[in-house]
Amino acid sequence: MTTGRDSLPSPTRPPRPCPGGPTGPDDPEGPAVSWDRLLTAPRPFPSEHLQAAHELDLATSLVLAMPTAAASLDLLVNDAHIHPEGALVLGALLYVAHHREGAQFWWQFAAGGGSYTAASCLSLLHRSLGEFLDAEVWRRQAENLAAGPRPSQPVLGGRDTLLPAGVLAEILALCHEGLDVRLPPRLAAVIHQLPVDCDDLEYGELPQVSSTLVRDLAR
Repeated sequence: MTTGRDSLPSPTRPPRPCPGGPTGPDDPEGPAVSWDRLLTAPRPFPSEHLQAAHELDLATSLVLAMPTAAASLDLLVNDAHIHPEGALVLGALLYVAHHREGAQFWWQFAAGGGSYTAASCLSLLHRSLGEFLDAEVWRRQAENLAAGPRPSQPVLGGRDTLLPAGVLAEILALCHEGLDVRLPPRLAAVIHQLPVDCDDLEYGELPQVSSTLVRDLAR
């Protein structure tokens, strides 16, 4: 969870949250959360695509919990340069708001900018849909990006969390229980009201990040 680098240290395995991070044990604003319990590997799911869906839920949840998530998302709209981590965060938001096509588009954008985490998310997404050939393509791409040089990224000064501590804890708890991961209705409404680019032949309506998105989520 460092600035200027992908947040997940391997293409398929998300990191443990830092102690004292969002909803961590030292967070006075968040509820008491047993991180060991939440991140203990559950029993295998009965099918490969269900297992991949669960792993993708966990990966996107931890992307949203990054301490740089808000600053990265803000740079995506307010910076003249491509910011892969911001696109990674936007894709995660769209995914938990059940906008799969939009999430796939922005993760591909992030992967094109060098994000191996985004490529890993795409591999899990395709695997969860039973699209195993596409999943393997993105798995290999994630490995190649992870082994290559890291793209230079601006130093992020903001450390404000993107979502309220209680929401992050609830999302991770749902994920741990194998339940449907989603945003609370009021936060999902913010995502569904994002400006939409013209329909894309492959992805349909493509939500675009707004200049007020971080503030709207905080409210």
